[in-house]
Amino acid sequence: MAKNTAKGSSGQQSEETVQKTGVTAKAQELKVFFEEAQVELKKITWPTRKETVTTCVAVMILVVVMSLFLGLVDLGLSKVVELVLS
Repeated sequence: MAKNTAKGSSGQQSEETVQKTGVTAKAQELKVFFEEAQVELKKITWPTRKETVTTCVAVMILVVVMSLFLGLVDLGLSKVVELVLS
């Protein structure tokens, strides 16, 4: 019981200290945030150059195909509206 009380009181003291030091506490939180972010960045599996190029080419092909499709649909609908209005 004495150990729990001692830990509880020291925990309360450190919380009070952190609350009292506003700017210092925020700086400490920011430091912890960046340390945790660095740990998370190390867990990332980055794509290889080949994977990146392959994905980029696939996206470019899809963009061209969709552009042609939408252009043809637009042209067709323009002609239909032109026929209806004339």
